[in-house]
Amino acid sequence: MTGRPSVLFVCVHNAGRSQMAAGFLTHLAGDRVAVRSAGSAPAGSVNPAVVAAMAEVGIDLRAETPKVLTDEAALASDVIVTMGCGDACPVYPGKRYLDWELPGRALRRCGRFAMTSSGGCGGSSANCSGRSDRDSSGRSDSSGRRTRLGPQAIAL
Repeated sequence: MTGRPSVLFVCVHNAGRSQMAAGFLTHLAGDRVAVRSAGSAPAGSVNPAVVAAMAEVGIDLRAETPKVLTDEAALASDVIVTMGCGDACPVYPGKRYLDWELPGRALRRCGRFAMTSSGGCGGSSANCSGRSDRDSSGRSDSSGRRTRLGPQAIAL
């Protein structure tokens, strides 16, 4: 790794989960971390409920747009965090992977947007369990093996 570390957040549509994760990391790390997000099948726009929820915590996603996952973005990233994209997420040898099991759909409570960290990916998406072995210790050996950890476990 040269210069500042880089993280790529990937989900199917790049309209919700990965946009939120990228927004939070950018907000918390500032320019110390290069942050990217992408989707295996990007939507036309970021979910308006996501934009509204992030605005409530002071993070502006209005200018963000869903982006397609490219080899260039993945190869330029030190850590790739997948969020339920299943077989649509390619594995690049030598990259550190984290698989965050986050639901694919938001829960609505009291008219406000909320996400939970329990449960699977929702819908028909696999959670990458068929893609590669996982190291339950929470470590990755940079072999392209995915590590199953929650959002609080990203450490560069």
